[in-house]
Amino acid sequence: MGQAIVDAAAVLGFDPFDPTFRADPYRGYPPPGRLVRTDAGLWVTSSYALCEHALRDPSFGHGLGDEGETWRQGPRQRSFLTMDPPDHTRLRRLVSKAFTPRLVERLRPRVTALVDELLDAAAGARTDLIAALAYPLPVIVISELLGVPAADRDRFKDWSEALARGLDPDFLLPESEIVRREAARAEFNAYFRALAAERRASPRDDLLSALVAVSDGGDALTEEELLATCVLLLVAGHETTVNLIGNGALALLRNPAQLALFRSQPDAAPAAIEELLRYDPPVQFTLRTAVVDTELGGTPLPKGSFVLLLNGMANRDPSVFAEPDRLDLTRYAGGSAARHLSFGQGIHYCLGAPLARLEGQVALSKLFERNVTMAAGPVTYRDNLVLRGLESLHVDLSA
Repeated sequence: MGQAIVDAAAVLGFDPFDPTFRADPYRGYPPPGRLVRTDAGLWVTSSYALCEHALRDPSFGHGLGDEGETWRQGPRQRSFLTMDPPDHTRLRRLVSKAFTPRLVERLRPRVTALVDELLDAAAGARTDLIAALAYPLPVIVISELLGVPAADRDRFKDWSEALARGLDPDFLLPESEIVRREAARAEFNAYFRALAAERRASPRDDLLSALVAVSDGGDALTEEELLATCVLLLVAGHETTVNLIGNGALALLRNPAQLALFRSQPDAAPAAIEELLRYDPPVQFTLRTAVVDTELGGTPLPKGSFVLLLNGMANRDPSVFAEPDRLDLTRYAGGSAARHLSFGQGIHYCLGAPLARLEGQVALSKLFERNVTMAAGPVTYRDNLVLRGLESLHVDLSA
């Protein structure tokens, strides 16, 4: 990771540059408890109750238009992920008409076939699970879903990496990463502007054609809204699923008893995925702004206050989850455990959650039908902070 421009710990309340943080951030975050204010004036919490409240309460949003001065440099291409009502309501409704649960579920046979193909190609040798499975599976799925030609998938991977890295606060990024992010955004927009024009002229049975054509009482996505939505689908639909598969595989390999349980109860995979999402989530934190004078946990917050919600740590709040640092694949089996915050809550709950769950369930279930053992050597993580995931995970894999 590049040199921080400011004292990161003074801003965030934890030190992302500590050498031990990448391997186990849950020891570095502030423990779940009350809302605290950092030396730089940012409010931070890892309390499950406070994070959930802020995610659901309309007093907290992305608005006011000035948070870019704190978190982002320069102009931004805003998707509905970072909008407040009524703009968010309108855009999410339009995208939801095209990106439906039925569309996702009909992908299951294709996802299953892809996982088998990828694992067959990697079997019989030492392999990097991230490069062999976790990365290619989501990029193929989202590419096919959007209608991107197979020959262009490698370009998707490069753009996605640059855009995902660029989700981190700008003050933590070296200038080269910001430049790379903006270049990737420009190239991505140019590519999809041309592809969308093709779909307008000759629609196909793909998500991009549906997004181009979607309307609601005469309302439709503008071209800029369409491009921002495609960026969101790429990063949210690809990068987070990479991390779900990678983090989930590592957690199971490090917990042999839980892995044996996972293998012995294939029908319980959906509940197991929820626990893996809680235990080491792909998305670690999010920023919210008080859009009115409000309070959180009894602390008054004037309009414009920034609140950093450490959702990943809130998933380990001992007041909500028994033995929160222990992987327990039965935790969600009875349906009584509290919902994790890994997909958010409220109006911004992840639209792509069904697709991520589907890919995670199929990938990990099919993977551990085979003999998989971790190779000796260190486990390396990517530099990203908001999105937590492995750089590589070397295993010996056989049929």
